[in-house]
Amino acid sequence: MAESPFDTLMQVSMGFTLPRTLHVIAELGIADALDERPRSAEALAAATGTDAEALNRALRLLAAHGIFERRGGAYAHTPTSRLLRSDHPQSMRSFVRMQGIPALWHIWEHLDHSLRTGRSAAEKTLPNGGFWGYFADNPEHGGLFNDAMTGKTHGQAAGILAAYKFSDFNTIADIGGGNGHLLRAILAATPNLKGVLFDLPHVIEQNSAVRSDRLKLKAGNFFEDILPICDAYLMIQILHDWSDHEAVTILKAVRRSAPPHAKLLLAEWLLSEDGEPSWTLYADLIMLGELTGKERSQIEYRELLAEAGFRLDRVMDVGFNTFVLESSVI
Repeated sequence: MAESPFDTLMQVSMGFTLPRTLHVIAELGIADALDERPRSAEALAAATGTDAEALNRALRLLAAHGIFERRGGAYAHTPTSRLLRSDHPQSMRSFVRMQGIPALWHIWEHLDHSLRTGRSAAEKTLPNGGFWGYFADNPEHGGLFNDAMTGKTHGQAAGILAAYKFSDFNTIADIGGGNGHLLRAILAATPNLKGVLFDLPHVIEQNSAVRSDRLKLKAGNFFEDILPICDAYLMIQILHDWSDHEAVTILKAVRRSAPPHAKLLLAEWLLSEDGEPSWTLYADLIMLGELTGKERSQIEYRELLAEAGFRLDRVMDVGFNTFVLESSVI
């Protein structure tokens, strides 16, 4: 039976309970307490210091959406819930926990500010530096953010390495590369290649241990500082953090440093043109509310690149709704 208009509004208006429950379950480490055998809510509650009845109700909701599985009076893992385990090689626990950080969750109380102004609601709720300033001032949550980005990148990295031939380059710069997880994976798979990790000073300081003979670290701000000169430039989900004007400014900074033969590789989620439901649409609103950023379509990226002096040559689907956009200097 088709869902009625009443059911649709009930489902959507109360739907915030689903992600919020997921945030808390990830924070409490429930998936870590569940091993290969089904366990009752009572056993999981005893292992995690939670209330058995309340935990059962939370897990019941998640199980109805494929996150955990109900087996009689017990719960078992599904492929989705396994990603909430801290020890999973593609763990998404930190990413889910990050979405539930109180300072980020409170941003959504002021989404009307974004809709009225087109600006980030975080500018109102986090006035001392907004989204990035908050993480710089709160090292514990800053570390969680870095772990979240690493977890998200694990799956993307495998697809990028499989899809693209990095051995054609001698040097590559990862712009805004965080802890350098992707860059280090590329260098490990490409022995002839040397890399430069470029990010804000506090990020570089936190990751000084990754420096090596083949991996240089450069602290700076891509709105203010000169970028390194390399054969290739990689930016994984950097431009979606910024407005169109800011994104073009970043691209122009790359263009000023890029030699004529250089390639620019953007790894981004792409919006579909068909209007079908997609979690990328959620991400687009998150970018608006938290950062004044946006997700974009292939056409929109082509236009941004052209404005900054690049030609979009090809687009590669590398999985996880992630696409590598390869561009040349023009």
